[in-house]
Amino acid sequence: MSEPLARGGSGEMFDRIAARYDLLNRVLSFGMDGRWRRALVRALGRPLSQVLDVATGTADVALAAAAAHPEARVVGVDPSREMLAVGRTKVERRGLGARISLELGDCEALPFADARFDAAAISFGIRNVPDRAKGLRELARVVRPGGYVAVLELGEPEGLLGPFARFYVHKVVPRIGAALSGAREYHYLHESIARFPTPPEFMDLMRAAGLQDVSVKRFNFGGTNLFVGRRPAALPPMNP
Repeated sequence: MSEPLARGGSGEMFDRIAARYDLLNRVLSFGMDGRWRRALVRALGRPLSQVLDVATGTADVALAAAAAHPEARVVGVDPSREMLAVGRTKVERRGLGARISLELGDCEALPFADARFDAAAISFGIRNVPDRAKGLRELARVVRPGGYVAVLELGEPEGLLGPFARFYVHKVVPRIGAALSGAREYHYLHESIARFPTPPEFMDLMRAAGLQDVSVKRFNFGGTNLFVGRRPAALPPMNP
């Protein structure tokens, strides 16, 4: 009897594909995922001494942040033990164990004090957070006043070549992802993209979480979007 499917986007699902996750990213993005993550790190501003990377996965953003900010300490959190295991191997291989720590964590309940970090990032992870409003509020809470929260996420491609890009996302990516990962759960990807808020809607969610000066930068016809917001001096109360 086959194993039951893990919930799409859950830590259990990513446990199953952890060993091939980096390969999947490179193949499915045509190698562009590294450029997007570097743009995410640049959006966090300077100087930084404490950086939080939520949904760190195999630690690509944590490693990029450590490289861009040689004096910074980076904390990465993720709900998948196996993804973190791969990430720790990469961190140790690069001799960065003293500056990057990786631990289990949930975006909806971050185990950190208010204003602990200079900036916080989440890449390709907010789509999998059940209560996105709560997750965004947590990201804003743990960042110091004036610090930035940057969110990199997939979206529905638009524009002249949008139909071709959407065909790739909805028809090609699930098949390649399932074939390379060996996980049927990878079919959840295009469904979760279709359900994700539009850029204007997501920017409104960031503002509702208390962030200001919210902006978006779009890549590959909107198939990938980089959202950035700044924490004000005091966060307003959350709407009930």
